[in-house]
Amino acid sequence: MAAKVAFIGLGVMGFPMAGHLRAKGYDVTVYNRTGAKAEEWAKKHGGKSAPTPAAAAKDADFVMTMVGNDNDVLEVVGGKDGVLAGMKQGAVLVDHTTASADVARKVFAMAKEKGVDFIDAPVSGGQAGAENGKLTVMCGGEPQAFERAKPVMDSYGRAVTLLGPAGAGQLTKMVNQICIAGLVQGLSEGIAFAENAGLDADLVLDVISKGAAQSWQMENRGKTMHARKFDFGFAVDWMRKDLGICLAEAKRNGAKLPVTTIVAGYYDEVSKAGGSRWDTSSLVTRL
Repeated sequence: MAAKVAFIGLGVMGFPMAGHLRAKGYDVTVYNRTGAKAEEWAKKHGGKSAPTPAAAAKDADFVMTMVGNDNDVLEVVGGKDGVLAGMKQGAVLVDHTTASADVARKVFAMAKEKGVDFIDAPVSGGQAGAENGKLTVMCGGEPQAFERAKPVMDSYGRAVTLLGPAGAGQLTKMVNQICIAGLVQGLSEGIAFAENAGLDADLVLDVISKGAAQSWQMENRGKTMHARKFDFGFAVDWMRKDLGICLAEAKRNGAKLPVTTIVAGYYDEVSKAGGSRWDTSSLVTRL
């Protein structure tokens, strides 16, 4: 008998992720705040939809959530019709939202009280990674719960790794976003410099991507940045949310983030100038 999985939150990431679970043969029930989206998913993938998170989670062996921010996580997990109201003892709750480590620890404690295991499991790889089933999944929680949930997450993850106790997944995602922020700004400056210098920026990118400056951002976003195309999924306002979480955590743990602080301000400028829905490579527009 296929394990029962509930998937809560069908945005640009959740919709295809839940689809991969169905394709792998899991018995999937979905919930989305906008019911029409859940109906559309059920029609496309042949799963079921439910009217509340609690109803979706009823009898599920695994419940996956992918929502907006800390408040959404607390609401969808612990609210009156939240998943914990419907989950059975011994089931595993996996939260794929990028949220704070603080909220991950809170939900871990809430789940424990109900006899439910919890893994915080933010992802990296963007919309394309979700659609292709090639996400990097960074996990925090107890080893035995992780071992049970890993095969399920493998449905859409190419690298699913336990990094430590509850909150460790979220902290690792923060490291990921800190590294990306500095990288995209460096790439933006390099491209703007090449343009000002009268070089063929596409050719320059071809050449330097064979050397030490190479990065995923350069390979996947360099030429589109030069072409000023910014419709690739991971929006500026999501990055602003994520960097806000990083800066708040750094204040707590004493880490110095001078470049991240500056780049977070740059993203605020891009958003104010009308680029809130552009993807993160739109940093180049400031220059």
